[in-house]
Amino acid sequence: MTFKFELMDAWKKSIAWANEILDFTETISQPYQFSLGDQLRRAALSVPTNLAEGSGRDNPRERKYFYAIAKGSVYEVVSLLFITKQRGLLSHQDYQKHYQDANEIAAMISGLINAAEREIINSKQMREDTAEYSTL
Repeated sequence: MTFKFELMDAWKKSIAWANEILDFTETISQPYQFSLGDQLRRAALSVPTNLAEGSGRDNPRERKYFYAIAKGSVYEVVSLLFITKQRGLLSHQDYQKHYQDANEIAAMISGLINAAEREIINSKQMREDTAEYSTL
């Protein structure tokens, strides 16, 4: 058996990215481990987790909601990575690589959000058409 989210390219890429972020957080020095490390881990794990949860929702509004949370978590990770780069905890080269991955994942999630939005619009249109015919 395969879950729907396991077939999603955005989920696959976000799993790989989250693992890279988790590996990075293990290198963060102790003074930053609780604040930046913990926040980075939670935000990075939120991306594939919310994609998975959204894919399991039958209602496109709910799917869109979880996909939007996943996209927000991508942005959160990027912001935290920027801070770690400024603090000298992450090289510019590693920051650029994580940033590029984040940009690709965010674009993929935007596509999922747009697809859910089209489904919402189509569903609304079908309800309006059905209502019009039922009044004739």
